[in-house]
Amino acid sequence: MNVKEFEKKEKNTAELTVEVSPEEFDAAVQRAYLKNRGRISIPGFRKGKAPRKMIESMYGAGVFYEDAVEDVAPGTLDAGIKEKELDTVGRPSILDFNIGEDKSLTVKFLVSLYPEVTIKEYKGINAPKMAVRVTKKDVEHEIEHVRERNARVETVDREARNGDIVNIDFEGFIGDTAFEGGKGEGHDLELGSGTFIPGFEEQLVGTKAGDDTDVNVTFPEAYAPELAGKDATFKVHVNDVKAKELPELDDEFAKDVSEFDTLEEYTASVKEELTERKRQESQRGFEEVVLSRLTDNVECDIPDAMVDDQLDQMLQNFGYNLASQGMELDQYFAMMGMTRESFRAEMRPTAEKQVKLDLAFEHIAKVEDFPVSDEDVEAEYQRLADEYKMKIEDVKRAVTADSVKTGLKLERARQLVLDTAVAEKKEKKPEKGEGESAE
Repeated sequence: MNVKEFEKKEKNTAELTVEVSPEEFDAAVQRAYLKNRGRISIPGFRKGKAPRKMIESMYGAGVFYEDAVEDVAPGTLDAGIKEKELDTVGRPSILDFNIGEDKSLTVKFLVSLYPEVTIKEYKGINAPKMAVRVTKKDVEHEIEHVRERNARVETVDREARNGDIVNIDFEGFIGDTAFEGGKGEGHDLELGSGTFIPGFEEQLVGTKAGDDTDVNVTFPEAYAPELAGKDATFKVHVNDVKAKELPELDDEFAKDVSEFDTLEEYTASVKEELTERKRQESQRGFEEVVLSRLTDNVECDIPDAMVDDQLDQMLQNFGYNLASQGMELDQYFAMMGMTRESFRAEMRPTAEKQVKLDLAFEHIAKVEDFPVSDEDVEAEYQRLADEYKMKIEDVKRAVTADSVKTGLKLERARQLVLDTAVAEKKEKKPEKGEGESAE
């Protein structure tokens, strides 16, 4: 095998034409014959027993060529890549093949090449970082949520108000036709929660147990395609009305919902938890901007194959997440009025950015040449074993030491970017009348 032509194309792709000798190609044709002869019938021969020459004379000399090319292509491509010392990515494709008069084979492949990467700057990237501020209003709001979760619910004999829970039966109609998914029985709905279609809950304020009423709404444009923008009428029967009774805000409440004995201690702990939560949110936001600015500093021509591979991975992970919630990918797409193709098109910019970020970390790891000791590798194996609750021996069988080293180097590249980043403090002004504390 030898490379006859090599031509670089746009977006880090190249055409690679490799020649296979007549002897090598004939051996591939023979393998294709042995693989397929059992499916070919020739008069005068038992099925699978007809000689190759007989089949070729009846069906044409090229009857086994396509299978032979598929058989020899992987080795041919590998030899061509090795000869030209190429660093390829993604899945190559066969553009064309040709059989010469001497029965030699030439195959033209389209390959994607690992892009050359340059980064203007990866140390000392400036990014805004929100100052951590917890106001008195924040603390009160959080405690109010806890009160809501611990409220008692009692049936009341009066008209429903915002904040009440109404138990309803309902059925939706477009014109005079009931639509699929628009019917429910014994459904608890908190008025003012915003969980139903806009305008629905407001029309139930003032109803009482036993009432029948029509609720008229217009579906939002960003809804299932068959309902988007359409006017609908829901026939609603109110079964009962329930009111929430919030617990008193005192020491007894603090004891019921926490480990603290007094409301003062509990309030202080809520403030501390909120402060930590906001600190983490601030740090995550800062890191997201830093990494986004890192990708802006990356210069490279990414082949489509790398983005397509990233999209495959994203689609697979999304499917796993849905499965864990008891939903299939196709079911989700049908519900959202999407297809796999439209999902991939929508996610493509995100995939491109992720590929760019991965390339940046690989480039930084190569430039910095981070040392990774055997002790580092062993510690990472132990961390993985603890995280996935596996025996360390099983982890070692599943993940090679080289993969662990590569992963550690990429993580150190990421950490270098974040550790050297410079935070630009950004203050969030408190609302009028708010008490506040800040860090």
